[in-house]
Amino acid sequence: QVQLVESGGGLVQAGGSLTLSCTISGRTSITYPMAWFRQATAKEREFVGVIAWDDDNPYYANSVKGRFTISRDNAKNTVYLQMKSLKPDDTAVYYCAAGLEVSNEARAYDYWGQGTQVIVSS
Repeated sequence: QVQLVESGGGLVQAGGSLTLSCTISGRTSITYPMAWFRQATAKEREFVGVIAWDDDNPYYANSVKGRFTISRDNAKNTVYLQMKSLKPDDTAVYYCAAGLEVSNEARAYDYWGQGTQVIVSS
């Protein structure tokens, strides 16, 4: 069994920054690709970015490229999502997910966290 726990959400003004964390526990002997998705109210879940455990080249959605950075600390089994220049459109519940392959599709991920709310005020 694998558990994911996100933290770090909150309220921030437009133009501000916020860093989310996602800690994975359980079958951590398997090196999962870790992704971030987000879901705004009344919208479909949207891919944000993904990082494999064995490389330093995260892949991002165009909507966040240049503003968001994904990194990971393997020793802590934690992945981070650093968000800068936040916009009201970034308001959503942010989820981390773990799967067996690098993908921008939610269906590729088997394990999900509970989500953390990010609200960007204008």
